[in-house]
Order: sequence, then C-alpha cells, then structure tokens
Amino acid sequence: MHPLVAAERKAFLAGAKGEAIVVLDIPLLFETGADAQMDALVVASAPAEVQRARALSRPGMSVEKFESLLARQLPDVEKRAKAHFVVVTDQGMDHARNQVRMILAAIREKIQKH
Repeated sequence: MHPLVAAERKAFLAGAKGEAIVVLDIPLLFETGADAQMDALVVASAPAEVQRARALSRPGMSVEKFESLLARQLPDVEKRAKAHFVVVTDQGMDHARNQVRMILAAIREKIQKH
C-alpha cells in the first residue's frame, strides 16, 4: 500500500477511536489484501454495462483505460461473493441510500449483541 495512504488511514482510525462504526472507502480492497483487516465488507455493485457506461462518461476515460483498470480488479461476481453486504447501485440514489441504512442497522444490531 502507498505509504501516504497508509499514514492517512492510520491517522483517520486513530481519530475515530471509540466510535462504534468506522467506514473506509478503499479502492482495490480485495486486490491489496486490505479486506483481511476489516470486520465487515460492503461492496457497491452495478451490472457490467452500467459500470462501463459510468466509467466511460468520466473526463479523460477511454475504452482502453477502462479495460486496463478492469483487468486489474477482482471480477464483480467474486467481490459480491466475498462481501458481507452488497449495495446495488443501478436503481437510483434513494435505493442505494436505503440499502446503506439497512446495512448500518444490521451492523449496529450485531454490535449491540456483542
């Protein structure tokens, strides 16, 4: 992992000591092995055609660059299989927000039981 990113993450977690839930957004989570350090894994997922369209709409993105990025990532189906929770992101922001709320409620419930 890039040393600056590691230092930022460490500082963030130190500042969050005592919090019941801390959320980290980690690109290439599985590919870097960082998933082993997490208590719960949430994967945002969309069908391949939606993912492609979203990526290609970004400034500076090309088909070649997108395919290169995708080739370095674990396939979506494998990410979903490894996740404790999946947020489906192709049905609008309200739908995604509701899924996140349900995930947080499930995590809070699990924490309370321990």
